[in-house]
Amino acid sequence: MKILFPFLILFIIAFSCKKDNKPAGNKDISIDSVLINKIKAINNGSVGNIDFHNVLVKINFSEKVDTTKFNKNKIFFTGNIDTAYSYRFGADSKELLIRPRTQLKPLTTYRLLIDVGENLGVLISDGFSFTFSTLLDSTPKFPLISNDSLLTLVQKQTFKYFRDHAHPVSGLARERFGSGDVVTSGGSGFGLMAILVGIERGFITRQQGFEHLQKIVNFLNNPATEKFHGAFPHWLNGTTGKAIAFSTKDNGGDLVETAYLIQGLLTVKQYFLNGNASEKALCDTIQKIWQNVEWTWYQKDNQNKLYWHWSSNYNWDMNMPVTGWNEALIVYVLAASSPTFPISKQVYDEGWARNGAIKNGKTFFGIQLPLGEDRGGSMFFAHYSFLGQDPRNLQDTYTKYWTQNVAHARINYEYCKANPKNQKGYSDQFWGLTASDIKNGYTASSPNNDVGVIAPTAALSSFPYTPEESMKALKFFYYILGDKLWGNYGFYDAVNLNDGWFANSYLAIDQGPIICMIENYRTQLLWNYFMNDKDIQSGLNKLGFTY
Repeated sequence: MKILFPFLILFIIAFSCKKDNKPAGNKDISIDSVLINKIKAINNGSVGNIDFHNVLVKINFSEKVDTTKFNKNKIFFTGNIDTAYSYRFGADSKELLIRPRTQLKPLTTYRLLIDVGENLGVLISDGFSFTFSTLLDSTPKFPLISNDSLLTLVQKQTFKYFRDHAHPVSGLARERFGSGDVVTSGGSGFGLMAILVGIERGFITRQQGFEHLQKIVNFLNNPATEKFHGAFPHWLNGTTGKAIAFSTKDNGGDLVETAYLIQGLLTVKQYFLNGNASEKALCDTIQKIWQNVEWTWYQKDNQNKLYWHWSSNYNWDMNMPVTGWNEALIVYVLAASSPTFPISKQVYDEGWARNGAIKNGKTFFGIQLPLGEDRGGSMFFAHYSFLGQDPRNLQDTYTKYWTQNVAHARINYEYCKANPKNQKGYSDQFWGLTASDIKNGYTASSPNNDVGVIAPTAALSSFPYTPEESMKALKFFYYILGDKLWGNYGFYDAVNLNDGWFANSYLAIDQGPIICMIENYRTQLLWNYFMNDKDIQSGLNKLGFTY
């Protein structure tokens, strides 16, 4: 025992010396703070609005580090940066400064990761990572042109969707870009009016437009093209004319989509009404299609309301009444105007207006809203029924429709400007909530369903109601976002700046209102023709409208 004692003392001394002289690489330190452009980043958090031209990351450690043992591969950026950065340590070796050498992209999200381990000649036991998103590039992407020229450019580019991307057999509008044989009845109604705009604007000749319209009308009138008591399905096969199910039981007549189609057809009829023999024959065929729609059938056993769907094998299983306030005012106006199957005013009052329950009357952002849901709902409510139907002097028992639509658009604008949910980018230039594609889906955006997605069609189709606010939006969409939002057929469907997502899609029901409502703002072209139809005037009179 006496012999072992001196060795034990020596062992303890040696061990103590070894512990005291522990290499710096084994020393455990922590990251005190990380800042990017002087903004503090939280571990696993995110930072926004970083200047993509100038990025500086500052990492502060709890203790001095051995700078000679820095391992660059243990601190890296995702995206196109990786380890392409310069770095330097502060004089006290407790601060590391990192600056990317690669130019960052605007409106892009990156992640910085600091790995665990002996990365800096010291032991980092807890890693650190955060995401950061870069600012919008606010420089103009295209040469500046006059407002008038910009409106024409948008109409011309959007027109190409209905001309160049039309189905080659039927001439109808494809449901969306790349949908092949799937054409849409309602979107084609918008496209019919877009072709008239194309003629008037000189994008095509009158004869070219007529031939395209003739192809469409002949296809619609063909007995092989499926109809359900005169109503068309939501989707058709553009080659065969057979119905394509929109959903399992929605494989028959769609009265709302049919109304949009008829609105377009009647506008075309009025445009060519006093034309040559071929043009008059076209008008006669349109009148036949119009008269064959059995609006009263869709009262479902003579109820005082209209129903949206009927299928020959599912009957009324969809069970969806058309009631207001929404996008479907035109359904009841057409149903009352029908020369063959007209509904009564009672159906309008009870079915559509719900005996006055359609009214709102509340004030939002200092603006009184006559009808519908609080804060107005999706902007397409103010568009789809009014591509042909002129709201300027339209009034009935329930409201003045110009007042309704202007209030709706202004509330939508004011909501986005106020931005109560702090969505990225919302402003007096970046606004417009309506139904559109979203990332990995589709939704009817509105102030009551705000998922951060702005659809150009919302603001641009509102030009008649909010000309100054819509022009601000147009300039922002084109000049500032145009490198990502502008394509072969005009503006892509939607954008979400929260995550830098831009749609690559075009939808007929979104592109059509842009070209048509801009034209109504500029010349009232479509409003004037549609409202001249004697059947429409008769129906409006029956329902107690002034116009």
